[in-house]
Amino acid sequence: MAKYVPPFEITNKMLELVASIMKKIGNLDNYKDLNKMPILRRNNRIHSIHSSLAIEDNSLSFKEVKDIIDGKSVIGNQKEIQEVKNAYKAYELMPEINPYSLKDLKKIHGIMTFLTVEDAGEFRKGDEGVFDGDVCIHICPKPEMVNSLMEELFNWLKENKDIIHPLILSSVFHYEFVFIHPFSDGNGRTVRLWQNILLSHWEEIFAYVPIESQIKEYQAEYYAAINNCNKKGSSTEFVEFMLEMIDKALKNLLESTGNAANYISSYVKRLLEVMDDEIAMSSKDLMVKLGLKSRASFRDNYLNPALENGLIKMTNPDKPTSKNQTYYKS
Repeated sequence: MAKYVPPFEITNKMLELVASIMKKIGNLDNYKDLNKMPILRRNNRIHSIHSSLAIEDNSLSFKEVKDIIDGKSVIGNQKEIQEVKNAYKAYELMPEINPYSLKDLKKIHGIMTFLTVEDAGEFRKGDEGVFDGDVCIHICPKPEMVNSLMEELFNWLKENKDIIHPLILSSVFHYEFVFIHPFSDGNGRTVRLWQNILLSHWEEIFAYVPIESQIKEYQAEYYAAINNCNKKGSSTEFVEFMLEMIDKALKNLLESTGNAANYISSYVKRLLEVMDDEIAMSSKDLMVKLGLKSRASFRDNYLNPALENGLIKMTNPDKPTSKNQTYYKS
């Protein structure tokens, strides 16, 4: 029996987009700026979760999603709240997941749909269709075909991971997954996360690139690309679309890190310059070195931004207001 090969063509547009994406990754300076900004990374993760769930009609706002992840009480639909908790747990497992393991895929789906879907982590047993609102845009393969189709897809993925560029490979996988629609529910949020897992195992930065936010912004085009590819029997158009989304997401990320870097350099550069690399210093000593008299100004403009962005750390983080607290470069 011949091995299954997903039908698509590598176009000039794809190659141009891959080149553009690679340039943007290079401009992130080996993720140095992003690694200094845990708050930005966390917000990007929350944007990913909020957008991916919103695509599937979860009505919770970004603030509500953030509050749930921060452990705060939120009044709302319990199923939607559970979806947020599930998604956050699944996204946090990204580094531990083998992107070429069908077993791990089922594990992630089980986490993503915990307490919200009866057959969480198991392939569907019934017929399914993909809907855009009330319009059916795709009738999925019969349930008895799902297991073999997914095995073939993962075999193709493993065999081509060192042959086809990861940006293209992951996008082809995304479309093929949607076409097969292996689970009864939660397919969209699972495959969007899985593409991130594939990409983050290639380039770490993709663990914090909110591609889902771009898809949410271009949701109509997302479904249109899927529908057109279904009609043509080729994922080429969808791959081009996904590469555009990734390119836009990286552009936004570059702007975010640039703005944050400017903010940090404006308020914190002097603080870092007066700190010794190996000696922890108190607030009082730092203010003297900076020539500051206002404790509020020191706290708001220097200390807190440096702490929030992970540039300095407390020697006694369990007692942040201790009079003996000192700070050191991280």
